[in-house]
Amino acid sequence: MKTFLNRIGLSFLALILTMSLTNCKAVQNANNKQKGAVIGATGGAILGAIIGNNIGKGGNGELGAVIGGVVGGGAGILIGNKMDKQAQKIEEEIPGAQVERVDDGIVVTFDEGSGVYFDTSKYNINTASQQTLNKLIGVFKEYPDTNILVVGHTDSAGAEDYNMTLSKNRAQSVTNYLVGKGLSSGRFTTNWYGETQPMHDNSTAAGRAKNRRVNVAILPNEKMVEDAKKQAGN
Repeated sequence: MKTFLNRIGLSFLALILTMSLTNCKAVQNANNKQKGAVIGATGGAILGAIIGNNIGKGGNGELGAVIGGVVGGGAGILIGNKMDKQAQKIEEEIPGAQVERVDDGIVVTFDEGSGVYFDTSKYNINTASQQTLNKLIGVFKEYPDTNILVVGHTDSAGAEDYNMTLSKNRAQSVTNYLVGKGLSSGRFTTNWYGETQPMHDNSTAAGRAKNRRVNVAILPNEKMVEDAKKQAGN
């Protein structure tokens, strides 16, 4: 598991946030819920996926949703332990998924290697994807005190506006599937970036297949934070 101990000054984050609000096409296409993009605020400066590609590595803008949201002291240690266990569980259940621990959150990347993938111009949840998502559902039910950000992406084939809509449909399909299996809709925020955040080379068929992906960011909700503070005596 890759662990990132990212610490970024709030003034720098504010500058980046202003820039992305002005320039990011994904923000222009998002509804008010996504524009807020703060899910399960943990008392830290959790920034939503509107930060996009300005923070993170290799086009993984979901890192921006979890960087900076750190609860300090004993409560932070307790939260970190719970999130470590959840990340480890996801790795065990879905070996092909890329699982990253970032501050108090988790970022999971699903592509064809993990069993959650999309054919060109498609957004349906196929049989292989269902099997993988069912494993993820089990983890989410085991750790109910988290909120979940689902983000859709595409390759560069096709028009940019079409791909933005396609990425929205992919993310929404994953959210709808998870909610349809019994997870609370209140835990979810859904966002999309179209073709703007490739993680692989779009000039190759293999790269395009990996870019047709959905990422999931997992954050502690307010209940987890408050319980941890009480337990730590904060």
